[in-house]
Amino acid sequence: MKKVGIDLGTTNVLVYVPKRGIVVNEPSVVAISRDDRRVLAVGAEAKEMIGRTPDTIIAERPLKDGVIASYKTTEAMLRYFINKAIGGMRLFRPEVMVAVPAGITSTERRAVIDAAMAAGAKAAYIIKEPIVAAIGADIPIGSPSGHMIVDIGGGTAEIAVISLGGIVSVGSVRIGGNKFDQSISEFVRRKYGLAIGERSAEEAKIQVGSAMYMDPPLSMDIKGRDMISGLPRTITIRSDDTTEALQHDLEGLIEAVKEVLHKTPPELSADVMDKGIIMSGGSSQLRNLDELISQAVGVATYVAEEPLLCVVKGTGIALENLDNYKRSILSTK
Repeated sequence: MKKVGIDLGTTNVLVYVPKRGIVVNEPSVVAISRDDRRVLAVGAEAKEMIGRTPDTIIAERPLKDGVIASYKTTEAMLRYFINKAIGGMRLFRPEVMVAVPAGITSTERRAVIDAAMAAGAKAAYIIKEPIVAAIGADIPIGSPSGHMIVDIGGGTAEIAVISLGGIVSVGSVRIGGNKFDQSISEFVRRKYGLAIGERSAEEAKIQVGSAMYMDPPLSMDIKGRDMISGLPRTITIRSDDTTEALQHDLEGLIEAVKEVLHKTPPELSADVMDKGIIMSGGSSQLRNLDELISQAVGVATYVAEEPLLCVVKGTGIALENLDNYKRSILSTK
């Protein structure tokens, strides 16, 4: 029986097939023709088109903040990735497990299941992201002790304390990689009078972004359009600029972590103090973010190995051991 685990992220979709590992890791972007809503490209090919399309083509992200914003497009994207993952095995309809944000509503959950079924799944399971992120980060979630995971993706940051295979306290804020990019591009516009695209902002975040001021700072050149003359111009952006630009977002993130700790029973808080906080998700790779959280909250903070892959790896493990994780799975159809 074919099984497929999917991390349906705001910025990337990863697909895991047992015994083969991660078979797809592509941006969650779909390019559509404006006239007849035909899907022209999905994934990496579609991402190349962002900010560069003529009037007749729209490159859109069907997921906003971790939930489905455009149902039809999500279904087309899922179909494309499922087909790609199982290759020519179209005779078999796979069982699909999708990781979704913990704060998802029942309507949004229904939409994910329907989209997976419409995309050719035989059965669709749904599991909460913090749980699979923890499984993928090698945290023994079944044990009766508290583990705190902070999963920072493109659209949302999910913070949860997990014990005995379930979520004890959880918080979700719409702060993630996309918000970071936006804040950087707004800051560059305000400070340098330069308009930059979302890809350049992301590039700056990856190359020189830092959650804390660095000594010596990193720097890189960035190209954009001068707001006054309207002509192309290059400036040098430093890591200090990104730290300043992200100040507000990072404060929101730290508040959310504190909030979840406030809601956690004292016994489990003590466990978290001992073991520390584990961070996963692509945006947890922002320089010095672990250091910033650990200073603000007073608990040691570590970034998981391969943070980008934690959720999809965990989804794969949960799929292979469905019986062990029965309690954590939300709904099936």
